Amino acid sequence: MSTALGGLIAGMALGFAGWFGGFGAFLLVAALGAVGFVVGRLVDEGTDIRAFLGGRDQERR
Repeated sequence: MSTALGGLIAGMALGFAGWFGGFGAFLLVAALGAVGFVVGRLVDEGTDIRAFLGGRDQERR
């Protein structure tokens, strides 16, 4: 799936949540989407959570 298609799907999901569920549902869908994105990146890259959260600081040491 391309990045543009993923963005389109995420935008549509947020739009539907905002329209039908209100602002609270919009925030919930956005937060769960962010968690899903982080978990997906960790699974794809096989990265340890400490290395993922540490950023580039780990590389300089």
